[in-house]
Amino acid sequence: VVAASGAAMAQSSVTLYGVADAGVGKIKYGSGGAKPQTDASNKTEFTSGSLMNNGTSRIGVRGTEDLGGGLKAGFNFESALDLDDGAADSAFWARQANVWLGGNFGTVKLGRQFTPSYLVTASYELTGIANYSVLANTYNYAGIGSRANSAFSYATPSFGGFTAAVAYVTKQDMIAAGAAGAAWDLGLMYNNGPIGAGVSANKIKGGKTNYQAGAKYSFGNFAIAGSYTQASNTSKAVRRGFGLGASAGFGAFSLTADVTRDTKNEWTGKKYTNGVVEAKYALSKRTFVYGAFLRLDKTNNYGIGVRHNF
Repeated sequence: VVAASGAAMAQSSVTLYGVADAGVGKIKYGSGGAKPQTDASNKTEFTSGSLMNNGTSRIGVRGTEDLGGGLKAGFNFESALDLDDGAADSAFWARQANVWLGGNFGTVKLGRQFTPSYLVTASYELTGIANYSVLANTYNYAGIGSRANSAFSYATPSFGGFTAAVAYVTKQDMIAAGAAGAAWDLGLMYNNGPIGAGVSANKIKGGKTNYQAGAKYSFGNFAIAGSYTQASNTSKAVRRGFGLGASAGFGAFSLTADVTRDTKNEWTGKKYTNGVVEAKYALSKRTFVYGAFLRLDKTNNYGIGVRHNF
């Protein structure tokens, strides 16, 4: 009985993981309103989970169970933490809260999760989707954001580097969130060798269709990237433009510069050229220090900090 129990337990695993990221910076974007963004005071201060941190501190737990015959089940719960005071940075499991089934057919996932448009942006964005990513902050992952509540999704297995993902949120769930109707999001990605590329399209009923297309190419210690995006908001206003960037690595040190330029901007009524410059130095495989300057919609923002992954 003991031997059989050990064999059964070996088929399941649970992993505790997380990120600790904190620094100092000055954030003007999002300050001055009734509900300013985290640490957006336009004053130099301690930063955690802010626009100018590389990432948001978090703790998560994920698990898988081997069901046999190539079928697996799993879950992922993840919560953001504010290192200012140790409080939860949002609803407790707001970063991930889902269950999934996967196999040779692909993966079906239910619950709060990344949107396909987020996954597409991640396939070619040069900062690793840092909080200060100029692409993410300018075009909000093709207008739909990084995560979706109450989502049903399917992702294919990889076919020579090609993968596809589709997500759907029902009308009732979208109405509960304040939207007019159901939402869908579709992404196609390619990651193989030096090339990372992707296209996505998404739409909330009653709104406009959003889309993005982008690619990066790595050669030696260097990489270049380009993209074009159309995003709309709940008022059906459109923001459209392109992005260009480059990065270089020199041993433990890396430098990245990324720029976006609006060709149409109904969100603010004015077309902007935004940009980010990021420098990182790896202290180990899990820990690095960083500094970044972000020009975002006529505001200047900067931060330096340290990030540890565990």
